[in-house]
Amino acid sequence: MRRHGRMVKPRSAGRAAPAAAPNESPTFTASGAKKDFGKVLELAMRGGRVFITKHAAPKVVVLSVDDFTALTRATERTLDTLSGELDALLARMQTPKARAGLKAAFDASPKEIGAAAVVAARKRG
Repeated sequence: MRRHGRMVKPRSAGRAAPAAAPNESPTFTASGAKKDFGKVLELAMRGGRVFITKHAAPKVVVLSVDDFTALTRATERTLDTLSGELDALLARMQTPKARAGLKAAFDASPKEIGAAAVVAARKRG
């Protein structure tokens, strides 16, 4: 891993290791990134990602706007897909039989709910 700025001391054996920055990505310590911020920006703008560490652990990633936009669009598409799937699932659940079952459950007395629970428990064995 290419390191810029002050070298980071290795973590002691008794502590959990942090998530490692990929070998091909430049890494700066927080103080090194502050000192060489122009270099950090140049590296990120050229399409790379720059990891910034603090106390020997990666804490921040600097990305180009294009990389950030691509990441957020992928998330938006995933959310749109999940939203559509949820809507379809809810539509399938809104059948007259399902509505009647829910109405019966909400209108049931505590005694009727207890009796239904006993029947369900006996079916399970």
